[in-house]
Amino acid sequence: MKSTGIVRKLDELGRITLPIELRRSFDVNERDPLEIFVDDDKIILKKYNPTDIFTGEMDDLVEYKGKKVSKNSIKELARIAGLKISE
Repeated sequence: MKSTGIVRKLDELGRITLPIELRRSFDVNERDPLEIFVDDDKIILKKYNPTDIFTGEMDDLVEYKGKKVSKNSIKELARIAGLKISE
């Protein structure tokens, strides 16, 4: 892991501000969702890119009960279930 040399303090609500240089480097804009991961003693932020829960595809997604599913996966599931769906 590479250190940036940047240190930030949490505010009274537990927030930090990401420096503009980092936001530009990683194409993170205002209101972009970020995923939060924990690895031992590290907190890791990653730009959130929704993917198909089955294949990891990022294209042609629909949401069902809070989960992202690609149209290709829907077609494959219908085929496995023996259902006919129109294109």
